[in-house]
Amino acid sequence: MSLRQRHLSMIALGGVIGAGLFVGTGAGIAVAGPGILVSFTLAGLLALLVMRMLAEMAAEYPSRGAFSVHAEKALGQWAGFTVGWVYWSTVVVVLAVEATGAATLATSWWPAIPQWAWVLLFMSVLTAVNLAPVRSFGEFEFWFAALKVAAIIIFLILGGLAIFGLLPDTSAVGFTNLRDFLPHGWGGVAAGLLAVVFAFGGIEVVTIAAADAEDPKRAVGKAVRSSMFRLLVFYLGSMVVIVTLLPWDSAEVGASPYVAVLDRIGVPGAGQIMNVVVFVALLSAINATLFGAARMLYSLAERGEAPRKMLDTWHGVPRYAVLASTAFGFVSVVLNLLWPDTIFLYLLNAVGSALLVVWAFVAVSELRLRRTMVAPAVPMWGYPYLTWLALAGMGGVIVLMLLDDQARVQILSTAVLVLVVLAFSRFVHRAGSPDAPPAAAVQDPAPARPRDGA
Repeated sequence: MSLRQRHLSMIALGGVIGAGLFVGTGAGIAVAGPGILVSFTLAGLLALLVMRMLAEMAAEYPSRGAFSVHAEKALGQWAGFTVGWVYWSTVVVVLAVEATGAATLATSWWPAIPQWAWVLLFMSVLTAVNLAPVRSFGEFEFWFAALKVAAIIIFLILGGLAIFGLLPDTSAVGFTNLRDFLPHGWGGVAAGLLAVVFAFGGIEVVTIAAADAEDPKRAVGKAVRSSMFRLLVFYLGSMVVIVTLLPWDSAEVGASPYVAVLDRIGVPGAGQIMNVVVFVALLSAINATLFGAARMLYSLAERGEAPRKMLDTWHGVPRYAVLASTAFGFVSVVLNLLWPDTIFLYLLNAVGSALLVVWAFVAVSELRLRRTMVAPAVPMWGYPYLTWLALAGMGGVIVLMLLDDQARVQILSTAVLVLVVLAFSRFVHRAGSPDAPPAAAVQDPAPARPRDGA
């Protein structure tokens, strides 16, 4: 059974809306003030361009490997191998971070149950969901994502009414809190951009899922068109509500902006309400992250760049790829618990900016592959100028990270990860893996088909 259109559209929304939006945006507001609106606009436009490039290639060449297959087609085996393994390494570490975050929240509600037990429960349940037929996964993720979307819509409605004094016991706030729009100048906007650009990580999952859709070309185009503009409205609308209702430099906004707004409106139990929303967001993110990781590993195995056992499926689901991705998630959680200030911190730094590596490969691949497309179903806007503009934007973000002491560690750690994967790629291809398909086999990738294993 394939994913339906409503599943794919909600996966596109749910893959991006995570705990980073509900909690992490406070750091961006603290450094940029109301100028965070400019930061979010720039980051959102960059993500929108990348999403359009992904959609163009996914509609033309639907594959479970998505951008990894596209990079291999456009640039060669080394590129597909590199971006595929960098992505997989990134998302399995993120999987552990999200599981730890969800377990921390659950432990705060029921302290008698140890954190490791919650991690075991969450990972076991979500592994079972990902081992079920793909439509069951889609249904599960649909309702998870729907809860997050509903929470944001309610927040925007309540916030908008509060701004204009239309709620009981509230008065219109006007634009007083927006007068000092750039309290730290354009440097603050740049710092805010670094704080929020990675909140758009997860947009790539929908193109991976497109290969399991009923009509990949039509589904991915419709999902991208409907979701990305809604995401910009959700993200920017939320920031407008926050910085309009509250002083940007208040401690409450820096700690948890959504809770601060709900408290300002007078919603009882605002803190616990947002904790529940964040909890659901984390579980949804784990679910979608595991799906993307497993499909990427399956695609690498198809091309002889991962153990062939990962090709075994059950009801069309790559079962060993799911279990392998989950297993590394458990290992990462153990590393987090045992050595939080050493090994796990290094892993987290290494994947912190890996999203930019994936996005850069997407843009370069689109520049090359577009030349071979006669009439793309989801054409990239303003090709090639907007593609080059997106690449320039990524370069600008990298420069900003190199100028920031904390972000510099992340970008350099990611560079080490990429170099390690590149070196391993050369070793694998020089050794001539017997499982590797001939180069022509990846020149015109077709939608991945399930392969039933023993």
